[in-house]
This record gives sequence, C-alpha cells and structure tokens, in this order.
Amino acid sequence: MRTQKNCGGPDRFRVLAAFLVIAVHTSPLSSLNAEADFFLTRILARTAVPFFLMVTGCFVLSGWLFTRDRREFPKILRFLKKTLLLYGLSILLYLPLGIYAGLYRGLEPAGLLRLLLFDGTFYHLWYFPACILGAALLCLLRRFLSLRAAAVLCLMLYVIGLLGDSWYGLGGRIPGLSAFYAQGFRLFSYTRNGLFLAPVFLLLGALAGRPGAFGRSKALSAGFLFSFLAMTVEGFCLRALDFQRHDSMYLFLLPCMYFLFRLLLSRKAKELPGLRPFSAWIYILHPLFIALVHALSNRVRVLAVLNRNSLLFYLAAAALTALASFFAVRLLSFLRPPKNPRGRAWIELDTRALCRNVRLLSSRLPSSCRLMPAVKANAYGHGAVLIARELNRMGIRAFCAASLDEGIELRKAGIRGEILILGYTHPDQFSSLRRWSLTQTVLDASYGKLLNQYGRKLKVHIALDSGMHRLGEPCGRRDALESMFQMKHLKIRGLFSHLCVSDGSSPEERAYTLSQAEAFYRAARALCQEHLPRIKLHLLASYGILNYPRLAGDYARPGIALYGVLSTRADTERCPLPLEPVLALKARIAAVKTLKAGESAGYGLAFTAGRDTKIAVLSIGYADGLPRSLSCGRGHVLIAGRKARILGRICMDQTLADVTDIPEAAPGGTAVLIGTSGEETITACDLAAWADTISNEILSRLGSRLERILL
Repeated sequence: MRTQKNCGGPDRFRVLAAFLVIAVHTSPLSSLNAEADFFLTRILARTAVPFFLMVTGCFVLSGWLFTRDRREFPKILRFLKKTLLLYGLSILLYLPLGIYAGLYRGLEPAGLLRLLLFDGTFYHLWYFPACILGAALLCLLRRFLSLRAAAVLCLMLYVIGLLGDSWYGLGGRIPGLSAFYAQGFRLFSYTRNGLFLAPVFLLLGALAGRPGAFGRSKALSAGFLFSFLAMTVEGFCLRALDFQRHDSMYLFLLPCMYFLFRLLLSRKAKELPGLRPFSAWIYILHPLFIALVHALSNRVRVLAVLNRNSLLFYLAAAALTALASFFAVRLLSFLRPPKNPRGRAWIELDTRALCRNVRLLSSRLPSSCRLMPAVKANAYGHGAVLIARELNRMGIRAFCAASLDEGIELRKAGIRGEILILGYTHPDQFSSLRRWSLTQTVLDASYGKLLNQYGRKLKVHIALDSGMHRLGEPCGRRDALESMFQMKHLKIRGLFSHLCVSDGSSPEERAYTLSQAEAFYRAARALCQEHLPRIKLHLLASYGILNYPRLAGDYARPGIALYGVLSTRADTERCPLPLEPVLALKARIAAVKTLKAGESAGYGLAFTAGRDTKIAVLSIGYADGLPRSLSCGRGHVLIAGRKARILGRICMDQTLADVTDIPEAAPGGTAVLIGTSGEETITACDLAAWADTISNEILSRLGSRLERILL
C-alpha cells in the first residue's frame, strides 16, 4: 500500500479489532459477570467496526476528499470492486448456513433488498454493504460540497442514526423522527449501516490520517482515555435508562475513535502487511467457527463445558478462527502469482518525513507567511508530481518551478494552486501561461514589455535584483519598476528577490544579506503603497528560513531544506531544525563475482585486486545520476548494514563494490546508496563531499529512469 501514513500501529490493532468482533457475537463474559460482558461487548468492542471504516477513509478515500483529484478514482474503484467481490463470495459462503438456519424463509423482494443493501445476508456481513454505500455517499457529497459542508452532513446523519440506535429512547419521542424511524425500520433493521454510521467514520479516518494531524502521543493518549471513559459512562447510563434499541452508536464514540486512530498513526512501528488479510479472514470466517463450536459442544460430551463457560466458548471459537484464517492467508499467498520486486534501481520517498519538514519550516516562520515550495528540477530529483501532490494534500497551494514545461507537467498532474515560473519563457509560449493558469516571473523591465505586448492578461510576479545580480530589475530603478505597474496586460500578483549569501555566517555575509533585505522591502513598500497593497512579497528560500526568519514576507520558498537536506554536511550539522531526509536511493545486486589476487575489473582495468576479492555488481550507474567522480574508492554504498567501497570506474548502468567482508551480499539483494542500512547511514551530503559538490546537485541529477516510490 502506498501511503504517507505509518501503518504499523493500525496493522496491529486490526487483529485486536477482529477478535473484538468475535467477542460481540459470543459474549465471552456473560457467564461470569453481566456488567463486565456489557462493557466488553457493547462498549469496548464497539471500537472495532469504526476502526475498520477509518482505515478505509485514511488509506483509500483521503486523496479524493482533500484534493478532489480525479486520478484518485481508480484507487477508490479498485477498493469498491474488491469489497463488492469479497461481499459476494461471503454471501455464497454463508448461503448454506443461512438456509439451514431458516434466515431466508418467506423472504420477499423488499426483504432481499434490505438484506443486500443494509443488514447483510448473514449477521456480520452488514459491514460490506455499509462500507461500499458509505464510501460512495461520502465521495458523492465531496463531489458537490466543500469538505466542511460534507463533514456537517455526515455528522447530521450520524446523529440521526444515534437517535435511532443507543439513544432511541430519546429519538423515538421526537416528533417527526419517530415517524421517520417507523418508516425507516421497514427498509433497514438498524441505523448502524452505510447511510448513518459509515460516512462519518470514513471521513474521520481521512481527517485523523491527514499529514500534520498526528500530534503528541501524551496529548492523544489523554484525549482517548477521557473520551473512552465518557463513552463508558454514556453506555451504562443509557442501559440504565433503557434507551437502547441497539448499541453500536455512541456520542462519545466519535472523539474516542478520532484520538485512538491518531494515536495509532503517531506510534513508530514496523508495518506488518501480513496482518491485514489475516484480520479480514478472521472477520469473514468467525461465524462458521462459532457455529462449529456450538455444534460440537452440543454433541461431544467432553466439550459440553463450552456451553456453560462463555469465556471458554469464546477462546475456542477465536482459536479455531485464527487457525483457519492463518491457513487461508497462506493458501492464497501460495496461489497468488508473486509480485514483481522493485526494479534495478529506485528511489523511496518518506512522505512522513516530508510532512514533518513542512511543519518544522512553517513553525520557523510567522503565521502570516505561507510556504511556496520549490519543486523545480523534478523536486530536486525527488519527483515533482509526487511531491507536489503530497504537498497539495497537506494544504499547500503555491509552488515554484524553473520552467514552463515544469509548470505544465504539474498542471497536467492536477496540482492545484499558484505555480510560479521562476525562469525564462519564450514569447512564442506565452499562450501556454494562460492555458495552464501559470504565473510568470518578470525577469526585468524589457521582459515585462514582451509580456505586455502579448496583448492578453498574464499573471506575473516581478523579480527585483537586490544584490545577487542575476535576474530581476534592480531595486533602485524606481522608474523602470513603476513602468511595469502601468502595463495593462500584467496582472501583478507578487514581488520577490533572492538572497545570495544567506547560508553564510560571517559578519560580512550577514551584513550583505541584511542590506539585500532592506533594499528589497524599501522598493516593495514604495511600489505597493502606491499601487497594489495586497501584492504578495517573498524573499526567503531554504537558508533564509533557517537563518533569517524575521525577514519573511507573505511567502517563503523552501527548496533543499524541504527535502530534509542542506547543501553540505556542515550546514546540516548546524541546522537549527531536526529536518529528516525524504529520499533514499537503492539498487539491486545483479551479480556477485570473485577476483583472484592480481586480476583487474571494469573499464580501463582501473581496479586490480591485491587479494582474493569478492565484488558485487550493482544495477546503477552514472546515467542514473550516480557521480562518476565517486569511482575508484572515493565513494561507498551500504550492503547488509555495512559499508562497501566502490571499485573501479562507475559505468553508465553498473557499479562495482567490494563485498569481500560482507557474506550476506547475494544476487537480488539491495544496496543503499543514499539512506540507512542497519546502523549505517549514507546521506546526500556524504555523496556530495566525496564528489566535491553540494547535495543540491547530487539530488537534482538523479535520473528519470529511477522508479520513485511513496512510503
């Protein structure tokens, strides 16, 4: 599953939730203590189904709910088809048992429709139509409404369902609602279905899993414990008042599940994808084994104790279900064709680190300043579309690109918000600026005239040269700047400049940076006061954000820092924020060979073995962006948690590494070129130091044939 969330906590809770569902249908403590059993099965276990729905909302629906990006539809459709198929197979599986139990005797067409759409054809199968109907309804609401309006409607539906469920003693007395329930319960047996219960928890899952929403574990734990305690009190009070028609929906179940899900996502835990099908099979199969244990306890004398001890009955049913589910998962994995492994060389993108970096950089700036991330050069090699899409999901609505083609690529990918082209666009391409709703930089006054001569309105930001002497009209040329504000076809949205020594710490560098800022803001204030007071100002890039946050304007343009890296190792060590690298670069070991002492390898026979040497041939080369200057031992890779020296000359598609002392190295294994393996880490700054360059160049030159994978 591709996601920006940490699945480790939810993976583990899935199994607990599945066993809680078994508890609902067996009442494990009923023969021991009725109050304890009510707490277990009617309060604690009521977290199970909402949790399953929130998983779907978080990992399947969130992209569409936050961005309304139509490219999210294939993922949603695949999920709906898979769930519908699973529902159909479950119907067939339980059809004989339902017929034997007489569940379908005298069933009319309206009753069949009720079972298929709302109640499920067997008592636990209601979840599948509820999930399908709830997801479809939520997506439909989001298609026509804002996220806030959709949330209000989902909450209203839940309240209506709540008053027909655990609060029915109150809801059934409200004029209008009582008549609605009287008619509604002819169509569905309970309000815990896809209309009333599912949509709000699907939406809560998406909201709880939104990047930046995780929060601190202590606060989340306190929120969960308080809301769960309140739900417990609510449940026992409603029971004492005899309000409950059913007991699946509580008022405090909403905050309880929200805090619980955020808490699970916030915990760092290894993902266990194998638990996902295991928990699903537990949910599907458990009624079969409840029936089996019941039959055996009635027919086998030694097992009669199971009918007298509800806890033993539960444990027997749960154990048999778990065993059968385990074999079902193993059988299906054996029958399923193996997945294609990750290819010859690839990039892994840690979107959790990206989210953290966004939060940290934003916290460094005034609340009025928003991020305008630089996603130029394929987002510094990370993948512009993938990164911008994740940033869109975090609520970022402004980006910088270097060229028209980069901007068009983002627009074609559905990226929303302002996209500022920082560099030159040829006049023949000005029409594309309008077509793709892109904002062009006015490079200087003469370029402003070219833009104006196009004859149609163009959105622009004016670049001011405050001392870098690259692009921009000099800040002191007031007449030239004024002339651009008189050009009727320029829709001036912003003014910006660029600091050239904001990474330096010497007194001279700091003084020069402050003089640049003073020149920029002096010119900007004079222009904006006379012309457009709402114009956006931006001056800071990565090092400006870190070292001069007080100079922030309306936007800040993080580049290399957004990706958790700075240009050099020394800069990274001095960084005031605990930024996390987003990118890891890995490659397959294609072959392992042994050279005898005196034998040579690679182009030019540049490496000669001084001893018997085992070499690994890695499926990556300088065409993928690995600097050729790392040849002949200047660079290293990580294999099985240990450093391996690069041998000989790096080729276009292959690289040799010394694995003499790494017995685990084998064909098909993984070499880490940027990232962590075991206790060892190689950073982009390390590669830059070995290659006598900066990390910006290392990352931005990573090749297009590298597959980029979101984690």
